[in-house]
This record gives sequence, C-alpha cells and structure tokens, in this order.
Amino acid sequence: MTTTVIVGGVAGGMSTATRLRRNDENMDIIVLESSGYVSFANCGLPYFIGGEITERSNLLLQTPQSLKSRFNLDVRINSTATSIDRAAKTVTVSGPEGTYTQKYDYLVLSPGAQPLMPPIPGIETALTLRNVEDTDRIIEYVQATSARKAVIIGGGFIGLELAENLTKRSIATTVIEQAPHIMGPFDEEMAAMVTEHMINHGVTIRANSQVTAIGEGYVAIGDEKVDADIVIAALGVRPASDLARNAGLEVNQRGGITVDSQHRTNDPAIFALGDAAEKTDLISGAGVMVPLAQTANRHGRLVADVITGRQTHSLPVLGTAIIGLFGLAAASTGWNERRARSEGKTIRVIHSHPVHHAGYYPGASSLHLKLIVDADSDSILGAQAVGTQGVDKRIDVIATAMRAGLKASDLADLELAYAPQFGSAKDPINMLGFIADNGRTGEQTRQWHELDDALADGWQLVDVRTKAEYNRGTIPGAINIPVDELRDHVEELRGKKVLVHCQVGLRGHIACTMLTNSGLECANLDGGYITWSYGQRARTA
Repeated sequence: MTTTVIVGGVAGGMSTATRLRRNDENMDIIVLESSGYVSFANCGLPYFIGGEITERSNLLLQTPQSLKSRFNLDVRINSTATSIDRAAKTVTVSGPEGTYTQKYDYLVLSPGAQPLMPPIPGIETALTLRNVEDTDRIIEYVQATSARKAVIIGGGFIGLELAENLTKRSIATTVIEQAPHIMGPFDEEMAAMVTEHMINHGVTIRANSQVTAIGEGYVAIGDEKVDADIVIAALGVRPASDLARNAGLEVNQRGGITVDSQHRTNDPAIFALGDAAEKTDLISGAGVMVPLAQTANRHGRLVADVITGRQTHSLPVLGTAIIGLFGLAAASTGWNERRARSEGKTIRVIHSHPVHHAGYYPGASSLHLKLIVDADSDSILGAQAVGTQGVDKRIDVIATAMRAGLKASDLADLELAYAPQFGSAKDPINMLGFIADNGRTGEQTRQWHELDDALADGWQLVDVRTKAEYNRGTIPGAINIPVDELRDHVEELRGKKVLVHCQVGLRGHIACTMLTNSGLECANLDGGYITWSYGQRARTA
C-alpha cells in the first residue's frame, strides 16, 4: 500500500488529503498537524474575536473523527514533524505519546507560515493570530484584563481586520505601520481611502512609524509612548520552511520552498504547497510568495492529482485579494503602480470613480477603480478597487480578464450582466476599457503625482467643473473655465499646453477632445480632483 504523509492539516494540506482519497480508495493517508485543530477557518478568526461569528464551533470545519469517518484519513493533531530522512523516506514526529518515525512513499509539505517577530525589545509579550489557539489567547487576555486600549503592530490585512473587530468590542485601537501607508498591495492614494474610512470609525492609524519597544502597558514609537492594555503583532509572515531547509530541500531568498509546476521539490518524492511554497508570478514569471487560502486549496487538489498519476500543472498567480472593513471593501489583483514602475515598465494608469450601479436607481454608491496598463502592449498589469458595493465583482472580472490574456482595451467589449440595480449599461469595467482605448490611441493624461512637474514645465491647469464646485475647493494654480463654456475661451488658451481637470475625469476627457480638435495640446488629469485629493491626503498623513 502506498503511503502519503502530509505535514499541515489546514487549507492546502487538507485539500490534498481529501482529493487523494477521492482519487485512490486504497492509499494510506496520514496528516500531521502541529496544532490541536485541523481544517479550521483561519480567515474567520478575527471575526470570532469581534463577535461577528458568534459560535466557536463554526470555525471548526472538520475534526479528526469526521475526517476518519468520511474520508478514512489518519489525522494526528498536536503532532509536529521535526526532521526528514530523505534517503530512508521517513519523517520524525513529536506527538502526544512521544517521538516516533513515520515512513512515506510521498511526502507533502504544507506547514503554512509563521508570524514575523522582529527583534524589538519586549516583542515576546505581544500576541499573534495564526490559529485557533491564538484566537483563544486573545479573547482570554481581553476578558482577563478588561482591556480598553489595544495596539496592533502592522497595517496589513490581518492587522486591519483585528483593528475593526477590537473596535467593535469597544476597545480603542491604534494601528502602527512602519511603511508610508497601510495596505501594502495598494498604492498610496488608494490606501488613503481605507485610512480615512478607518479613522472615521474610530481607529487611530500611525503610518511611517517605527516601534522601538514594548513595555508594561505601552508601545514606544521613539520617545513617544502609546498606551496599550493589549499588543498584537501583525507584521506579516515568513514561510515555515525550516523542516524543508534542514532536509536539504531548496528554498528561495525569502525562505519559500522551491517547487516546479507540479509542486515537486528537488526531491521527486516530496511536494510543497501553501504559504510555505514559492509560486510563479503571472506577469514577470519570477518566483513569488502568495500566502492566500484559495491558492493553497487549488494547489492541494493539484498535488493530489499529480501523486495519483494525472499530468497537470499549476498556473502562475496574480495574488488577488479582498478585505472588508466597517462596510468598506478594498480589493487588488496583479501589480500595483509602485511595482510596475520599479520593474521598469512603461505604464498607463487609469483612475475611475463611477457608482456601482445605475445612478438613477436608489442606493448607488461610489466605486473607486485603478487600472495599471503596460503602455507598450496594452496588457493589464494590475488593478485596485475600493467601495462599499460592487468591489468584488469588478476585481474578479479584471482578474479573470488577466488570466485570459485580454488587453485593457478589450474590457470595453465585455458583455456584463446589466439591470439598473446591479450595474450600468456602461459598466465600470467597460468604462475602464473605453479609457484604456482612448489612451492607446493617443489621448494624453497626467497622474496626480506628476502634476507639480507638469506645472513647472509650463502647463496651464484648467478646472472645467462648475463655478460652484471650483469655489468649494480646487487644485492650487487652476483657473476655472466650465466645460460648457470652454468653446468660448479656446483662443485665450491657444499657444499654451493645457492640463484640464474635473471631479473624476469624464468632463476633463470631453474638454480635452474639444481642445485637441481645436488644435491645442491638451492632457487630462487622470481621475480628476478626487484622485488628486486622496493623493494629497496620502502625502500629508
């Protein structure tokens, strides 16, 4: 009988185990899980802390007993694989009854990731959140200390989800982020929307701040002390790859286990997947670490198929992700603008601020979209979306388009479901395609962060909104000529390079076509006043 041993019993590991059984009724399948729980809903842990999920049992999707009954799996909890003897094909296991050696024909490594704990004085007193036991510790600590003030170190997804849920428990929460802004996968002007929303819901955000020490009842930022009854470190994760490295398996510079397209390591009998394993980036083809549950589950199924004889291969990844915070959703896929520029790409960036369904239908809410396009090939490099409704739909459409190899201009021709309560006759995705096509065929735009250079280069900034809008606030240096009056002022602008802006970009586009057709050089400030405003907030936060 063939024996497959799987190290790790959560997303990737359990997907491998159950798919193996569906493929092969006779295989001996052993799952080693170092914690006391398997197949738990780790993405739901912050929401149990906040009380959104009220029953702890709802987090526990399966038990060793249920997995034995349905799939005939030998699931061993509180069992840690401590070493691998590749020549003998054995794993040394430390379990509840002591240490023993387990033989294997195939070994699957899905150990997940471990919290980053940098060498900050007092960091050992901080709590972390990775599993059910961590969740229990946080809740017990809050209850035992009657905590009223919390500090979360790290402004990534887990840190922000915890900030939301601790706030819902009436705990005043401060998020400290070392980087210039929270939400690392997002660009600064898009992250500023999330920052503003969090602040409006009572969370204190301290970006560009370095924690220097953790003491009794405080967290130090330089000489400043921030009061804290509870401190949680959410600084990101590192691959739990020590077991693989010590066995002589190849790992990359970030500690990710190196695998081929079938998730084999450099030992053909050993596979790796999930947060501990390297993936391939769709855009660059380079190795990348993507610690996402959907990817881990997909690769678990794939590894099981390979072990049982199916010729299949994993596809490159985009890192598509979404977060919900106090009713606001923020999602991203592919590269952000920052990475595209750092990789030397010539890019076109598109900001759009439509409503999520037909504006005349009640309940329309603002949707903020950003598309990053390779200017040389019209390929989509990435996208970001922020809003209260319709965010997941739009980012999923763009991620699907990227997987299918569609160009940015192709978005204009996607047939998307339309009724006024769901979308618009010109869906926000179609509008991105229209804007992309305009850029591809020569329409000039400038980004909010390029404005100062443009003005220094002699461009005349013209605000084409109404006088009332202009009086409520405009970009310094702009003169006001409403778009409906622009034809009467063409000659005043002749001989000048004209940079127009409106609120979101649409009237600016109309103004630019008018001026260009009249023989003037014109560019539109991409995303208009709204994008510029969020950019300023990001820079002054």
